[in-house]
Amino acid sequence: MLPPIQKRLDDFRQQGRVQAGSLIISVFGDAVLPRGGRIWLGSLIRLLEPLELNERLIRTSVFRLAKEEWLRTEPSGRRTDYLLTPSGQRRFEEASRHIYASSAPQWDRRWRLIVTVGELSPKEREALRRALFWQGFGVIGGNFFVHPSADLSAAFDALIAEGLADLLGKLKPLLAADAQFGNAANDVDMVHGAWNLERLAGMYAEFVERYQPVLAQLRADVQVDIDGESAFLLRTLLIHDYRRLLLRDPELPDVLLPAEWPGQKARLLCKEVYRRLLPASESHLDTLLQLANGQTPEAS
Repeated sequence: MLPPIQKRLDDFRQQGRVQAGSLIISVFGDAVLPRGGRIWLGSLIRLLEPLELNERLIRTSVFRLAKEEWLRTEPSGRRTDYLLTPSGQRRFEEASRHIYASSAPQWDRRWRLIVTVGELSPKEREALRRALFWQGFGVIGGNFFVHPSADLSAAFDALIAEGLADLLGKLKPLLAADAQFGNAANDVDMVHGAWNLERLAGMYAEFVERYQPVLAQLRADVQVDIDGESAFLLRTLLIHDYRRLLLRDPELPDVLLPAEWPGQKARLLCKEVYRRLLPASESHLDTLLQLANGQTPEAS
């Protein structure tokens, strides 16, 4: 039977289909951004090839991310660096704010609303729903998008970055205080209407089930150094999996969550696994992360 760390890496390698672009964005946000925000494409390929992502897939995914304005290029001689665009950096930093936070934010008991006030075609409505879903918004009655703590200006900026600027004139942002928007009982009812908490809880439970054995191995092998490559690959998958969860999570306050909510357990688990992987994974990045000019940027 494989050790949990090797099993997690092998399970990823054996997937039939990999969303390489999403994984690359996780690498940019977690490993590249703290080292100046740029990386030579050849270096990115070398870092991800051990996950059995071939060079062609990585190149194709990076070109697509550049076309979608997540990344931009900067030539250096015959080589090219890739950098997050300002909008790409903003999109990842929003996720990072949740990923690396020490605890969930306190609720000010004011709901953030985005209301549709104009006619939207079915295609426009679905694009809006999908874009706001990835920001953690729930939907009520088709015309109300709700979130307990989102920055509405940042939410609109993100819609612009997603290419939905034409819809902004049909949207109205509102901030509703508790006195204006019902009471605690109504808040709970609205939460259950706007979000599928059972599904999200199940996803958190799967995350815990996947990484709890990894943590147990890291704790047991405290005297044994994990190799840098495995540490980096596992750290990448950890952050990638956790980021995908948080993008779906509205970070509801504790008073609105079911008892024994698994999100907090997942947060603490992710934090400890990450901390234990950090030294070896950073040593690996010191070796392999290079710029087009051959320099190795230091971590901030």
